[in-house]
Amino acid sequence: MRTSSTPSGLALAGHYLLLCALALLCVFPFWWTLVTALSTEGNIFAYPPTFWPRAPSLENFAEVFRSIPMLSFYKNSLLIAVCTVFWKLLLCSMAAYPLARLRFRGRKLVLGLILATLVLPSEVNFLVNFITVTELSLVDSYTGVVLPNVVTAVAILLLKQAFEEVPQDLVDAARVDGASEWTIFSKIMLPLIAPWLATVGVLTAVESWNEYIWPSIVMSKPDEFPLSVGVLYLRGTFGSSTRVVAAGTILTILPTLAAFLFTQRFFMRGMDGAVK
Repeated sequence: MRTSSTPSGLALAGHYLLLCALALLCVFPFWWTLVTALSTEGNIFAYPPTFWPRAPSLENFAEVFRSIPMLSFYKNSLLIAVCTVFWKLLLCSMAAYPLARLRFRGRKLVLGLILATLVLPSEVNFLVNFITVTELSLVDSYTGVVLPNVVTAVAILLLKQAFEEVPQDLVDAARVDGASEWTIFSKIMLPLIAPWLATVGVLTAVESWNEYIWPSIVMSKPDEFPLSVGVLYLRGTFGSSTRVVAAGTILTILPTLAAFLFTQRFFMRGMDGAVK
């Protein structure tokens, strides 16, 4: 028995070592940026790199707020993220429900077209989206930033799988009791797939918060920029402080990190259901 348990113990230790190595690899860029933002002395590009701030201070963070209107950028990013999450959850769930639970002519064709969009890189859509937004007179508006991101194939497919996990007997019992499809969808199905909705919501919020290219194309008024675009003003025309830029980067990351930590339980439940 000891002989048979030794390989499994070694394998388990190897798995933990691999996970620790991957965790360090993922955390290192964030930690180095935080150390740079807190440091006020020393060469930040020295080798080997410094793993602890030298003469730590919050002066670099204060300089960020003095240099750019961070609170305004925070407000703009929060508005864009909230609107994107709300409309994506609503529209994608309404698209996923009939694909999962209703049988209609052309269902497989619609599902195939949705899957086909996954082949195209997002950059291909920029020109078409910009022409559409321009024709709708939505340039320089938050609606123009939000509109192209409210429906995505990944969100529809994830929610479709979530709806399929709900037992069919529950849906049939509701129909026998006279419930309409809208009642089944809104009162029964949506509450049951709350973890999956949380997963899509967290992923959408992070993606919307960090998106840079599309808002920089649509928006031209600096006072309406989201944080991901506005923080680049820390890089001046004739020079910039790497420590201040690092502080601005940390301030940009913190809201999404906090949101993930607070919703981690729902997020992991949703991902577990998606894997199943």
